[in-house]
Amino acid sequence: MSRPATVTLTEMAESETGLAVRRATRVGWDGLTVGRAPGHVQANLVVLPERFADDFAAFCTANPAACPLLARGTPGAVALPTLAQDLDLRSDLPAYLVHENGCARRVGDLRSVWRGDLVAFAIGCWFGAEAALRAAGIRLRHVELGIQGPLFRTDRRTVACGPFAGPLVVSMRPFATADVETVAAITAALPRSHGAPIHAGDPAALGIMHPDMPDWGEPLRPEPGETALFWPCGLTALAAVEAARVPFFITHAPGAMLVTDLLEGDIR
Repeated sequence: MSRPATVTLTEMAESETGLAVRRATRVGWDGLTVGRAPGHVQANLVVLPERFADDFAAFCTANPAACPLLARGTPGAVALPTLAQDLDLRSDLPAYLVHENGCARRVGDLRSVWRGDLVAFAIGCWFGAEAALRAAGIRLRHVELGIQGPLFRTDRRTVACGPFAGPLVVSMRPFATADVETVAAITAALPRSHGAPIHAGDPAALGIMHPDMPDWGEPLRPEPGETALFWPCGLTALAAVEAARVPFFITHAPGAMLVTDLLEGDIR
């Protein structure tokens, strides 16, 4: 008798859906979403009391490269129907940070802290560009390593709205120097995943003086023949909310994103 066909982990990942990732989180999966459900849009999550919602939405609109707003919920709602079906924001991300009075704690579920005045925002994530880059044959070394890569506060300022202001946060990923123009062109066509890189090369030009000490994520130095590329990052929103001293809010844990049902082409 012949053995049944087997499916490799790579093949599983290639066919994975956003719903499959969300269902996995409900039963305890708590890893990084980098490389998961290729081609599906991933999103940063920010949840704020309703009284801050309009100013925060205005901040996202004023800083669209860093904070491309994919969806805004209604007070108390735990779903974002335009992004995903069968979605419960309290359980469907691998991990969250609950921020209260200047302190943050990591949790795997939000049911015990969710309130009727909370408004959820989904902001585009660079992970949504990965499938398009893969399709072009671009090496994604951070995916090979299973990390999200480094993220840094810069010396560039965002456009302030109400109490929300602060530094631009960027992500860095290294690419073969020969591929830089292709990477820039591909990502420029994906504005809801932060669009084209804003800088290539020396991080000091962005005020990043210690590239081996990122504010979030993991260090990842360019290898010989590679160039560091920098994109605006959705953690710009976290920096702004912290600066506004919002007493209680919720975000995704770094690298543990909301994986939606949308495909990259749905949000160009």
